[in-house]
This record gives sequence, C-alpha cells and structure tokens, in this order.
Amino acid sequence: MTENTRSKDSAHRLLGLAATLLAITAGPACALPAKPALAESWERATAHDVGLRADLLEAFLQEVREGDYPGVTSLLVVRGGRLAVEEYFGGNDGHRLHTMQSVSKSFSSAILGIAIAEGVIGSTNDRVLGYFPDQEIRNRDAFKEALTIEDLLTMRSGTDYHERGSGSPHSQLNRLATGWSSFYLDRPMVTEPGSQFVYDSGAVILSSALIQARTGMHADKYARDRLFGQLGIESHRWHGNSEGHPHMGGGLYLRPTDMARFGQMFLDDGRWNGTQVISKQWVKASFEQHVDLAGKSHQHVIGYGYWWWIFEPATEIGATLPFYAAYGANGQFIFVVPEFDLVVVVTGKTSSYRNESAPMRFMYTHILPAVERPSG
Repeated sequence: MTENTRSKDSAHRLLGLAATLLAITAGPACALPAKPALAESWERATAHDVGLRADLLEAFLQEVREGDYPGVTSLLVVRGGRLAVEEYFGGNDGHRLHTMQSVSKSFSSAILGIAIAEGVIGSTNDRVLGYFPDQEIRNRDAFKEALTIEDLLTMRSGTDYHERGSGSPHSQLNRLATGWSSFYLDRPMVTEPGSQFVYDSGAVILSSALIQARTGMHADKYARDRLFGQLGIESHRWHGNSEGHPHMGGGLYLRPTDMARFGQMFLDDGRWNGTQVISKQWVKASFEQHVDLAGKSHQHVIGYGYWWWIFEPATEIGATLPFYAAYGANGQFIFVVPEFDLVVVVTGKTSSYRNESAPMRFMYTHILPAVERPSG
C-alpha cells in the first residue's frame, strides 16, 4: 500500500475534542451546528435518525479520543445520504487538504470510466501500446503487445514493476522528475498480462498518459470539471512531476467530506445530486471481483475490482454481501457498504502498519455492528 516513504511514527496519543461536532444521541433529533464551507450539500442527522446505534458509536469514538487507535485523524459516517458522524482527532480539522495516498487509485478508476463513457478511451479491452504508436518502447514482446487497459485496472500487467523496498521500480519512478510513462512502458515483462496480481502503482500512473494521448491534457485537468466539478469539490491538489503528469497512484489531496462525496456517488450507482457522473456500468465493473484475493492479501480482503478492494461480508452480524474500499497508506479509507446504505471515511497519519490497517478491523468490530437491523 505504500505510495511514499512513510514518515516516522508521531507516537502521540490522540487529543479529545473540546466539543463533539455532532450530537450522537439515541434520543430525539436535535439541531446540529453547521460547520461552514465543509459539507454544505450534506443533510445532517443524528446517528439515531439514520438507524445507527448511537451508544455503540459514541463508545467507539471515545476510544479513539483516548488514543486506542493511534494515528486516526478523522472519522465520517454517512447513511442514507445523511451525514451522521463527522469527528476529527489529534488536533486535526476538516478544512485542510489531506493526503489520499492510494485512495487516489479509486479516483483514477472513476476518471478512466468517464473517459470511456465519453469515447476518449475506447474500452477496457484496448491494447495499451496502441495509445503510443510513435513512441519507441523497450523490451517489446508478445506479452507487452497483448497488455490491455483492463490488465492495468486489475493490477495484472505482467511487468516486473513492484513496490517492495527502497530500490523497487516504484521507488525509482517516484524519484524521477520526468519520464514516468516511458519508465513504465519500458519495463520488461515477466508474466502474461492478466495472469498474476502484483500491486502496481505504475499501472495507475500510466492512466494519465492514456488520456493525454487522446485529449492533449493530463487526467487531473481532464477530471477538473467532469469529476471534481460535478461533485462540488472546489478544493483539491494532485501532486505530479515537472512535466505536469499527476501521480495517479497516490498524489491526490482532498478534504474528508469530499472523500465522502466520492464514496456516496459510488454507493448511488455513479449519481450525485441527480447527475450521472460516472456510468452505472462502470460502478458495477469497478466493484466486480476481477481478482480472487481470499487469504492472499489484507485481513478481510477477498478480491480486487477496478482499483477498488473488495471486503468479505460481515457474516457475524448477519450481512450477506461484500463491501468495497478505496485504501491508502498511513490509514486512508473510503468504505462503501451497499447492503447497509453506508459510507465510512477514515483518514490517518501513522507509519505503523497495525495502526494503518486498524480501520479494516474496526469496521467489523465497531462500525457495522452499530447498524440497526430489522427485528425478526
């Protein structure tokens, strides 16, 4: 999951907020103070109003405030399109842009989906090299000729690109000021495309070059009106190289409430505020299990879609369907749970993998059990 060299663990305990932003009570609904310029398009509600166990959520939030989950900097819970929990920890607030790390990949998936819907990109079956007809590409062979956009989307490119260690191809690319596309396209092939899953940010980074090849603009510029503008996201930043090539694998910065907008759009089959931003078919394809990862990856992960992770159903509480996550290093998550009409956003700042991966555990132990289920 690492996109950048992790910073040293801050090792500080999370500070309690002087006042909770939202009244999470099991009693009657009460007026909630609006937080200016953050989630003005969200309808706010109490946890009780949207069918969440306020007592369980408040107990969990208190654990976070007391430092039981080091590194968590925010938690947002949206159910039924209504923002029920918005809390910040450790002196953080929702006004500042936050690193997305690999959560950026799921945004990159959406951008490719838009490009396909507009005809900029032909289809996921397109051969990658066809987008670079005039470029001299090294290590060209039958495997590389067969490489498709779907192979990139499912992390099955077959190249030797990996992210293990300081000398990895990914570390080398991150140190380059220019030439990201060539660096990736020139990689030698080691397996047949589509045959083996290897976590590969380079494939995502290349997606901007695909769009540039057909539009003359990189993906961040292409998406400014088509994605961010449609979602009402006015403030964002995308780190890139000196050529203006955005780091599609991990360079995006957003506010947590805007992460929630993106998750809600996917929950609503690609729609936001009545507008079809990405196609319903792309949402379905993104959440389809293209790669079986059961027992091969992170805890609870059972598969991989189009730059989205697929999590096993929470069967211990009666759930029957999987849910989905955009996941980034240092503890960044957007969870989309269609079965419960739920979006959960977590941001973090930690160099400990155990702390980083804690949201994958507390979704099952604390968040999903707080969803009220019909009796009988």
